[in-house]
Amino acid sequence: MTTLIVNIKELLQIRDNTVLKVSGAEMAVLPTIKNAFLLIKGDLIADFGSMDDLSKITVDKTIDASGKIVLPSWCDSHTHIVYAGNREQEFVDRINGMTYEEIANRGGGILNSAKKLNETSEGDIYNQSKARLEEVMRLGTGAVEIKSGYGLTVDGELKMLRVIQQLSQNYPITIKATFLGAHAFPTLFKENKQGYIDCIINEMLPEIAKNKLADFIDVFCETGYFSVEETEQIMAAGIQFGLKPKIHVNQFNSIGGILSGVKYNALSVDHLEIMTTEDIESLKNTETMPVALPSCSYFLSIPYTPAREMLDAGLPLALATDYNPGSTPSGNMNFVVATACIKMKMTPEEAINAATINGAYAMGISNTHGSISIGKKANLIITKEIPSYYQLPYAFGSNLIDTVILNGKNY
Repeated sequence: MTTLIVNIKELLQIRDNTVLKVSGAEMAVLPTIKNAFLLIKGDLIADFGSMDDLSKITVDKTIDASGKIVLPSWCDSHTHIVYAGNREQEFVDRINGMTYEEIANRGGGILNSAKKLNETSEGDIYNQSKARLEEVMRLGTGAVEIKSGYGLTVDGELKMLRVIQQLSQNYPITIKATFLGAHAFPTLFKENKQGYIDCIINEMLPEIAKNKLADFIDVFCETGYFSVEETEQIMAAGIQFGLKPKIHVNQFNSIGGILSGVKYNALSVDHLEIMTTEDIESLKNTETMPVALPSCSYFLSIPYTPAREMLDAGLPLALATDYNPGSTPSGNMNFVVATACIKMKMTPEEAINAATINGAYAMGISNTHGSISIGKKANLIITKEIPSYYQLPYAFGSNLIDTVILNGKNY
């Protein structure tokens, strides 16, 4: 199957295949071609360029994108899409004055989701999760990372990872799986934290590795959750089982988790709402991608990741949704890009780079996703007719997507 997209008003994120991420001042540059074409063969990008250079070719399908922008599909590197039920009541509790931490301390939060998940059948969890996945695909996401972490038992965590695997097998979207058994301490181990860590290392990890259920390991390194020392113990064990670390750090406090992430060569460190000068310095000249989750800040009314300070220091930055039932019940990357511009003062160019090529890097797939490059996956967004790509963050409440193409086919 060959598809030719013609008369593209502007083709965004043109990159050489060797560019796997962009950092600092580079993030303000978004290479584009105006009045462009793009050729898809099978599920890959085969060619692109100016309409002036398009030779006459025979194809199976032609799409006229007059007045429309074409860009790579969003790469959402941090989600918790697989879960059971919802936490609507906690949303109302926060409106009435309770904090996220207070809700967690009374058995809400992650423990609430874990209780629901362990009471729900695998088939039911799959059906709930696939509806969320289908929605984010319609909203332009072409690659997504999904975490476990609402099981907090051997059976519960394996059940979640099997659902993620099943979604990956049944949908054209690229899915990476992350084991987040260290999301919180279950009630059973409240007074025996090392006992739960031993369960993660000695019972969960061998099963996960044996059945090839995860690509990454994650830990919620935060006051009241997992300490820096505990995080390092779990990261080291994950590495022994072939799982690269991606960790939750600095959501509410800076306790040294970023330095630990860098020490263990984490692919990404995520959240980063609270950043010290030392935290920023520790990320310089590393292979670790900082990831901001602005719709979490929006929903919880907590600080936003200090993007400007980080970019001015020469760091890269990725954007992701954190889609989960408690702190971000939305997987809309379009809203994430807009919020990064509105609240974090990122330019549209920086935000689009963060949500495409850098998001792909934070999942370890920027050699195949995240830019318009020959040989990469034909995962694309075709917008409606819009004045310019600035409209994407500017008209933050509008759905400006006309067509989503995944693996070379219209979704």
